[in-house]
Amino acid sequence: MILAYVLVGTVVAANQVCMIETACLYPATSSYIAHSELFIDKALGFAWGIASTYNSLIPGELTAASVVVTYWTDLSPAIFITIFGVFMVATNIYKVKWYGEIEFFFGILKVLLCVGLILVGLIIDLGGVKGQHRLGFQYWRNPGPFAEKFTTGSLGRFLGFWKAVSSVVYAFGGVQGITMLAGETEYPRRAIYRAGKRLLSRVLILYYLMVFILSLIVPYNDPVIAHPNGTASGSPWVRAATLAGIKVLPHIINAVVLTSALSAANLGIVKGSRNLFALASKGQLPKIFLKVNRHKLPWVGVAFSSAFLPLAYMTVDKSAATVFSWFQNITSSELLISWIAIALNHIALHRALRKQGFTRNDLPYKFWIGKWTGPYSLFFSIIFLLTGGFSTFIHGYWAFSTLFSAYFIIPLTIVFYFFAKLVYKTKYIKPSEVKLRALFYDVQNRPEPPYKTLKRWEWLTVLWG
Repeated sequence: MILAYVLVGTVVAANQVCMIETACLYPATSSYIAHSELFIDKALGFAWGIASTYNSLIPGELTAASVVVTYWTDLSPAIFITIFGVFMVATNIYKVKWYGEIEFFFGILKVLLCVGLILVGLIIDLGGVKGQHRLGFQYWRNPGPFAEKFTTGSLGRFLGFWKAVSSVVYAFGGVQGITMLAGETEYPRRAIYRAGKRLLSRVLILYYLMVFILSLIVPYNDPVIAHPNGTASGSPWVRAATLAGIKVLPHIINAVVLTSALSAANLGIVKGSRNLFALASKGQLPKIFLKVNRHKLPWVGVAFSSAFLPLAYMTVDKSAATVFSWFQNITSSELLISWIAIALNHIALHRALRKQGFTRNDLPYKFWIGKWTGPYSLFFSIIFLLTGGFSTFIHGYWAFSTLFSAYFIIPLTIVFYFFAKLVYKTKYIKPSEVKLRALFYDVQNRPEPPYKTLKRWEWLTVLWG
């Protein structure tokens, strides 16, 4: 699991660099869709938009929230799906500032939880809990660092690692959401750069530390972890707290995880409504999606996206774990599609820069590794996408639902790309035809306050600022 997080984390970090550099030059709502239309082909932007909207309509995070609640009560998940659904709609029909304030509060809770779990995990590992012995690296020796999956031996250990990679992709969902509202933000370039750098730091510091600590305090062959029952009690951190005899911690963990799930579900409605608005503004969807309320929010898009929330009621009739697995596969595959789009946009931007005589130094914000992040993230994102449902091709593990949920996004994107090519007669945009001069003119004539470089102890604020 550690290696899986490290590998996927480096891909996410590279992709984040691509997104920040491109979005700081051209900040726009539903940014990577707009970037594809500017740098590559309008048909490609349309296809990305449909794929992203398709994923946004799947209430995977709402399902996750209902699963978390089962830790405390045996009441029907339908009750909580309804309550959470109403809450999500309410937060998306008022001012963007309201949505931002709620997300800021949820973000603080998540950071505090991560830091708290790291500290508690260290205490558990070092034997600081009364009645518990020091664990150290005990579980790294027995049962060992690698779990076998599907078969035995080296192949089984590799397949176990790659299965973990497929699952880890889902954990990084939402990191590209910082540019989703770029067109509705004051000083968007500075805001994107600031938020992107801080989010990247959190991912690299908190995620890696949490997974490392978790590997020390819970063995991979623990029966509750190895054979989850589809409830919140199967969470590795909840299991670690239970094994250590800390009774109150599982409740705190699940409470904050619940806010995290609701936050991610909120982002789904934001993405869906903004994508619909962006596509409609270009005449690619009915103009009704351009309607906004007095707070300038696309209420028709919000209503349309919210109309699919009842899909979460599927957990009432089927195993919540099974339904969540379907939604997880769909979300992961769309995440990878968006990472591919972001990487392609970044590569296309660099080709245009070279062709038109510009350099990376002309970009308003840049990273020293930015030159190589596009090809790196593109390569691994494609590999992850093509192998996301590999388990269904192993003898004895065939499941059409797994195949469909993992790979349907690929033909969907291809079909809508060629549909747009035929209907809208779009053409591939050559590097020499990209309107870079207009973008740089906008940067020069709409200056923003400079980003304040953090010094010394101020770097600690990346965890919560």
